[in-house]
Amino acid sequence: MPFELPTPEVPEEVISLGTLIVDLVGVFAGSVLGALLAERRKMDLMGFLVLGLVSGVGGGILRDTLLQAGPPLALVKPGYLAAALAGALAAFIFELQHGPGVRLLATLDALTLGAFAVAGTQRTLEVGLSPGTALLMGAITAAGGGVIRDVLARQTPQLMKAVPGYNATAALAASAVCLALSMMGHPRLALLAGMVLGGGLRLLSLRYGWRLPVKRARSAKPPEAGPRDGAP
Repeated sequence: MPFELPTPEVPEEVISLGTLIVDLVGVFAGSVLGALLAERRKMDLMGFLVLGLVSGVGGGILRDTLLQAGPPLALVKPGYLAAALAGALAAFIFELQHGPGVRLLATLDALTLGAFAVAGTQRTLEVGLSPGTALLMGAITAAGGGVIRDVLARQTPQLMKAVPGYNATAALAASAVCLALSMMGHPRLALLAGMVLGGGLRLLSLRYGWRLPVKRARSAKPPEAGPRDGAP
């Protein structure tokens, strides 16, 4: 009798087709950006694959783990790993950091943020959690993969740097619009509008140098003048 490995029962994943497509778009774009960090750090092919995979599926795995609605989608749907690997290999094969590729990178960056934000928001609503939780999960999905990638690359996460580009703000704006339209009964429009707003805000902030306020250090007060030594 041939030996057969037991097949575990995996709960059905709760995700609509539209949310799945947007999530996969974010995975591909995010993996390209993650792999390009490996190029800047002079890593080999394995570095491209690791940073690409982490950047592409890290935020989604973190989101799905917190939602506890079945196993993370990246572990049960082959399309996720396929999209992440394709993005990492594309970054390894093609020159994207010079010439026309630079503009493409900005577009991919904005697309990643918008897609992950709305996918996280919609998936949270689809599993039945509250609107406030959906807003939070949208931001976590958009930022999670990038934070893990930057930690692995031993650099300060982009989310926490005082540089132009509204990362968290754009993600929250995309999630808020997606949440509002979804609750009004327009889930497909919510996905599109959220991606456009989040991605557009990200592109505009990069173009015009917008960033959140930074605390300015107060200059030390000069010591108060007093009588000189030996003065009466």
